Amino acid sequence: MPPRSVRVPKRPSSISTPVSSSRLRQSYLAIYSITRSLSTTPRRTNSHFNRSDFGGQPFSGIYEPGQPTQGPLGGTSNVGNPRITPRMLKEHLDQFVVGQEKPKRVLSTAVYNHYQRIHEVQRQDDEYEELMQQHQRREMVHRHPVEDEFPGQRPSVHLHAPGYVPPPPPPPLQDDTPLTIEKSNVMLLGPSGVGKTLMAKTLARVLEVPFSMSDCTPLTQAGYIGEDVEVVIQRLLAAANYDVSKAEQGIVCLDEIDKIATARVSHGKDVSGEGVQQALLKIIEGTTVQVQAKSERSSPGRQHGSMSSPGWTPHGGGGQGGMGGQQPPGGKNEVFNVRTDNILFICTGAFIGLHKMILDRVSRGSIGFGAHVRASNPDTANPHDTNIKGNINDELFRKHLPFFTPSDGPDKEATYNTLDMVEPADLQKYGMIPELIGRIPISCALSSLDEEALVRVLTEPRNALIKQYEQLFSLSGIDLRFTSPSMREIAKAASGMGTGARGLKTVLERLLGDAMFETPGSATKFILVTEAVAKRLRKPVYFPRGQSQTLQNLVLQEEEEWERRKQGGSSDEGEEKAHNFQEFREKAIAAGQY
Repeated sequence: MPPRSVRVPKRPSSISTPVSSSRLRQSYLAIYSITRSLSTTPRRTNSHFNRSDFGGQPFSGIYEPGQPTQGPLGGTSNVGNPRITPRMLKEHLDQFVVGQEKPKRVLSTAVYNHYQRIHEVQRQDDEYEELMQQHQRREMVHRHPVEDEFPGQRPSVHLHAPGYVPPPPPPPLQDDTPLTIEKSNVMLLGPSGVGKTLMAKTLARVLEVPFSMSDCTPLTQAGYIGEDVEVVIQRLLAAANYDVSKAEQGIVCLDEIDKIATARVSHGKDVSGEGVQQALLKIIEGTTVQVQAKSERSSPGRQHGSMSSPGWTPHGGGGQGGMGGQQPPGGKNEVFNVRTDNILFICTGAFIGLHKMILDRVSRGSIGFGAHVRASNPDTANPHDTNIKGNINDELFRKHLPFFTPSDGPDKEATYNTLDMVEPADLQKYGMIPELIGRIPISCALSSLDEEALVRVLTEPRNALIKQYEQLFSLSGIDLRFTSPSMREIAKAASGMGTGARGLKTVLERLLGDAMFETPGSATKFILVTEAVAKRLRKPVYFPRGQSQTLQNLVLQEEEEWERRKQGGSSDEGEEKAHNFQEFREKAIAAGQY
């Protein structure tokens, strides 16, 4: 039998035949052409501007490092929008200090300018450092690889071509140093207890620069028993946690600067007066002070409730003061060099008796019927009161005031602060040397507090005395109340002490001394201070728990009586004083004494 034939199946034909491959290639080309046409088609945007609107340039301004900015931002500030303003600082002072509008404006402006000056100095230093780096990079391009790295090699000899032309003569000397803004130190004058130290301490709680306060009373000349003047910089350095760069931008408050006035000594040197003033000259103007590290136990720490905003820092850090008792980083024997060129100095002083010198200078030559009459017995009034009331001598006072004051009207009695008319000659006559006066260009006077201002001090500030005593009694579960006439009597008693707002605490301690001893732990729930209590005619009124309605009735009765007296004008008013010789003569004739 013949063999059977077996059919072997053929392998399927491949896809990559010439016809199919050509069709696939055409498909790819078609897809590529479609995507390319879609990508090159200009997209429509919502912008109303085209590139041609800027003259063929893609941007409206050009920025080159190290060159002035062009375009719309060319006239803007180099340091940006300030985060603090003088108005913000004054609004913060208004929460703690009553009245004193002009001193608060002057001090807020001085602190703000100090911030701006620090920013400008830092910007100039950064700009100079960048220019020096650019100069070094240019020198590295043309450096000699052998002469610069191997100083022992002979320098190369450069041969000049036959047509060599000598270089031109050097240009004249030019000083390219940038404009420097000098600092303006501040002096605050005013009687005791008007808020000089309080204003400085209030700003110290919110300022994010090192701040230190030093009393000028223990300062003596170098080599004598007492504190040297360099201790004011040492305290500032301790407040900056021994960071020299932060301390060189801080603020120093010199309290009681009038205590270093020149004293007339019969023999020897005035080591605590003129000697201290001479030592302060270079420190206030600007010099390098060598400070030895010491452990400052009384270094002021950060107060509770301080406004620590990152935007308030001129260079992004630096608090008010270091931790109490912090040790210096390098040990006790380390010496720090601190420059005082950028340190702001705020000087405060009472200058008792200065207003009499100013009045003698202002009223010199004014005699006759229109002359101002000085009190023959100064003990009858407050000797520390620097305010003068009266609209008869308006022209005389306005002539000597260093600033413009709007008129209050012909019918309203004007009030002037004698210390506003202070001149350098008056301070020099008081005992300050002219070199020190010239280094403190800004002087501002604080007015003495009258009865109305003392009532506001009791109630309006954030840490008012009434609020303090109410909080103190509330810790024992006792509610303390004051009536309006009682606060008026407290202010009246404090105004006669001549110590300003400090007299309010003295009066309150005398009134509430027995209550603070008797009421804690007793059944007393309410304590009421009435007008009779403020006049020391009776003890404070105690009410047990459950008699709140009786308390309210008594308070309401006294408040209504006080309102009737105010409207009827039945309050005791002193006789009006004579402001010139003519009024004095008329009053004396009417009284039968002339």
